[in-house]
Amino acid sequence: MSWRKYIGPGPLVAAAFIGPGTVTVCTIAGVNFGYELLWALALSIVATVVLQEMAARIGLLTQKGLAAVISEFIQKGVVRYFSIALVLMAIVLGNAAYEAGNISGGAMGAELFFQLPDLNFGQLEISLMNFLIGSIALLLLLTGNFKTITRYLTILVILMSLAFLITAILLKPNFYALVSGFAPNVNSENILNIVALIGTTVVPYNLFLHSTLVSKKWNEISDIKYIRFDTVVSVVIGGLVSMAIVVTAASGKILAVESAADLAIGLETLLGNYAKYFMAFGLFSAGVTSAITAPLAGAMVVCGCFGWSTEIQSRAMRLSIIVILGLGLIFSSFGIKPIQLISWAQISNGILLPLLSAYILWLVNKKSVMKDHVNTLSLNIIGGVIWLITLTLGVWSVYKVLL
Repeated sequence: MSWRKYIGPGPLVAAAFIGPGTVTVCTIAGVNFGYELLWALALSIVATVVLQEMAARIGLLTQKGLAAVISEFIQKGVVRYFSIALVLMAIVLGNAAYEAGNISGGAMGAELFFQLPDLNFGQLEISLMNFLIGSIALLLLLTGNFKTITRYLTILVILMSLAFLITAILLKPNFYALVSGFAPNVNSENILNIVALIGTTVVPYNLFLHSTLVSKKWNEISDIKYIRFDTVVSVVIGGLVSMAIVVTAASGKILAVESAADLAIGLETLLGNYAKYFMAFGLFSAGVTSAITAPLAGAMVVCGCFGWSTEIQSRAMRLSIIVILGLGLIFSSFGIKPIQLISWAQISNGILLPLLSAYILWLVNKKSVMKDHVNTLSLNIIGGVIWLITLTLGVWSVYKVLL
């Protein structure tokens, strides 16, 4: 059997949740709490694997994306329209807002290698670097296909992973201190950081992206083993990258940091220029990969909800990609700070994640959808625990924004 059977959309899932936001959140966690919160990342890896596997299994059995399946099986008036409206609001609004952060994060990494001037038009300032990053993402999306994009992103994710992992290894962290970080520890000081770490890994739009791409890659029931291999390996590697960033920030003994770019610069005094460039390349790669996957996932949700084609060359997909990526590009290139937009996106995503988890658990237990591949009792127990975690995460994210 060809090894290509084992490689599917998993790298895109990893690319989607290892964005500049994740890099920054992990950096801040490492600086403020050392290795103390590594257990939270381990928990988030398990939750992500379980939810992504369920979403992927739905995609395989139905040969449709999650948005289309939800739209098809929830047909009662108010519930149907509420569900579709909530999904569209959270995914499209959220992805457009976070796309600005993806583009800006990629630009921060690139600027540690070379600078591009900003253009000033009176009170208006346009970042050429942000515009360049956004344009690269748009060009790849509009001119490529799923296979081409997956191939490029797989290579970039591998290089990004190596950049972060090598930097962490070079710092030679204390083994016993590292292991102690996997002992759960929750208190009033670290609870919001725990919520942030889990929230950057268990990403709602990834569930939609994964289910749709699985339906395009595999179509036989026997392919489940390939899907599970692809999912587990990709998510675990992504989780290890997140842990490497926490370890790097903790081991670097940097006193304060506001962004991952500060961490890259701070490492220069500890390990020389090479470490700084490893981190800078990792940040650049994280920005570019997320800048590609966020609008792609958002477009799939839009098209899935309305029953339109999710082929990347279709008019509906192209238009949706342009709108989502274009909004992110405008926010980042023109210096608009989408703080309020991101805040509302966090609220809607906080509501969406437990709701979406409940939808997935409901669907994977329907014989009319899953045939003989419904959840086992053990999977339902694990899924129920994860649902409670996502509910807690959702409540905390809403509380955090409204506080």
